[in-house]
Amino acid sequence: MVPSGSDQKLRRVPRKCPCKGCGCGGAMAAVAAVSEAWPELDLAERERRRELLLTGPGLEERVRAAGGRLPPRLFTLPLLHYLEVSGCGSLREPGPGLAQGLPQLHSLVLRRNALGPGLSPELGPLPALRVLDLSGNALEALPPGQGLGPAEPPGLPQLQSLNLSGNRLRELPADLARCAPRLQTLNLTGNRLDAFPAALFLPGALPLLSELAAADNCLRELSPDIAHLASLKTLDLSNNQLSEIPAELADCPKLKDINFRGNRLRDKRLEKMVSGCQTRSILEYLRAGGRGRCRGKAEGPDKEEGRRKRRERKKRESGEGADAVVDEASRLLLRVLHVSGNPTLLTIRASPEVRDVRPFFVGAVVRGMDLRPGNALKRFLSCQTKLHEDLCEKRTVATIATHDLGAVRGPLLYTARPPQDFKIIPLGRREVKAKDLVRQLQLEAEEHRKQKKRQNVSGLHRYLHLLDGKEHYPCLVDADGDVISFPPVTNSEKTKIKKTTSDLFLEVTSASSLQICKDIMDTLILKMAEINKYILENREEGSLSDPESDAISGHGLDPKATPGAEVAGGTPLVVEQVRVVDEEGHLKVVYPSKTDLDFAAAHVTVLR
Repeated sequence: MVPSGSDQKLRRVPRKCPCKGCGCGGAMAAVAAVSEAWPELDLAERERRRELLLTGPGLEERVRAAGGRLPPRLFTLPLLHYLEVSGCGSLREPGPGLAQGLPQLHSLVLRRNALGPGLSPELGPLPALRVLDLSGNALEALPPGQGLGPAEPPGLPQLQSLNLSGNRLRELPADLARCAPRLQTLNLTGNRLDAFPAALFLPGALPLLSELAAADNCLRELSPDIAHLASLKTLDLSNNQLSEIPAELADCPKLKDINFRGNRLRDKRLEKMVSGCQTRSILEYLRAGGRGRCRGKAEGPDKEEGRRKRRERKKRESGEGADAVVDEASRLLLRVLHVSGNPTLLTIRASPEVRDVRPFFVGAVVRGMDLRPGNALKRFLSCQTKLHEDLCEKRTVATIATHDLGAVRGPLLYTARPPQDFKIIPLGRREVKAKDLVRQLQLEAEEHRKQKKRQNVSGLHRYLHLLDGKEHYPCLVDADGDVISFPPVTNSEKTKIKKTTSDLFLEVTSASSLQICKDIMDTLILKMAEINKYILENREEGSLSDPESDAISGHGLDPKATPGAEVAGGTPLVVEQVRVVDEEGHLKVVYPSKTDLDFAAAHVTVLR
């Protein structure tokens, strides 16, 4: 990064043109000054990079010198997939040329700048963009021509995640759903909205939207048409000015988690429920009509529950669906051990430092895995890798870490520290400071890329850009003060999974959303149950054998001696709840809750 003094020197001492009397000396000096003032652009162009991060103390003055915009030369790097410009108080607008110059952009992060009151010119069209983060700016409105992009044809046709939190928006663009029809996550927390545009909840408008957060606004009404959001799983409208919750909300078929705390509801019983009850209880109350807020005659929760059970019984009897009839012996069994029934509860305390780095954390303990026979351990690790590639979107959305519970000493602290201030023993390496580890991996990545003559890096090195510009790195610390996890990079050799591991501690972290963490954890535990069942079935048939692992454990395959080592359909995997609390000990999240591990598949039985 060039210091501000160097910028001033560049402007005072322009380069002279070798031609006499041509008049081009000023232009050459300007080009040279821009080139030297933005060395990141030279490096990105020379190495044909696909990721670029602009941040740091020198950025603000350079952007101010460019008129409060990004330098036009930035928009001549058409290979860019990821662009982040953060923490620049002088950046008031991106500048013209972004849409035309960066057609392959997948992620655009412009958080904690001074963008506003609108976006001039508008951002789109960006046909490949999937993630857009404009949080922490000064946006007041996004009208046509000064917003996200055109509606016809859609300006952001592939956009999945939109973060507009921490701005000053008083209204949303009416054509948002047409501009970004594939939106899955919408974060509007901390604005000044008093209503949602009606077009947002039209049938089929946002068929994939699964998470809607609009806490800390001024919303006065929630339309019954929200029931048209068929994929909605998480809804956070806490700390608004709502007086009623529409009964139609209960018609959202996938809704798992709602938050209406901090609203003054007319139905005082409902107000008490939203402060302390589970989502399922609230939705049942709404479905039954509630009190004083009915869409028909209230029939009571017992009658509604009876109808639901009859529908399920008829479905089973009719054989509806491919999984309607499943042999009992082939079922996957999961038993949830609740906090109240678990004397050895593992608790994670989350410090405030993670809020701006990687705020979302979900943990769980799973007992009863049998990783000793054959390639069982390899299957389990391959499953984790595949989840990182698919659901976690190459760790950009979330990261999984798995630990040998026997080596984990609780309670645990989830925090963020300067990279030079903590050490970790990475898997397969010696103890090293986080800063030095990242540097080592960057050098390895560059060397590997050159050897293979590729434009992109591979393996673990693909995730390093997620830490670019971060002043603090997230880490999980055990009771001994040892760092056992450094997401999204690695976990520690101290808690490494081995063939003899039967009890595991699982963690999922994300900078995007809590619901993403829960969904990925659900999938991971389901995959573990499937792997365990496969191993047990094949061992019974004699197709899996591993004398070496039997010798390590010191005994044969005695189902009474090994947790979970009974035939399929017998002893289930046990999933123990893990709590995450804040510094004062207030509960932030517990997993699995009653709405988690809610599998539709008929071959899965969860015992609670």
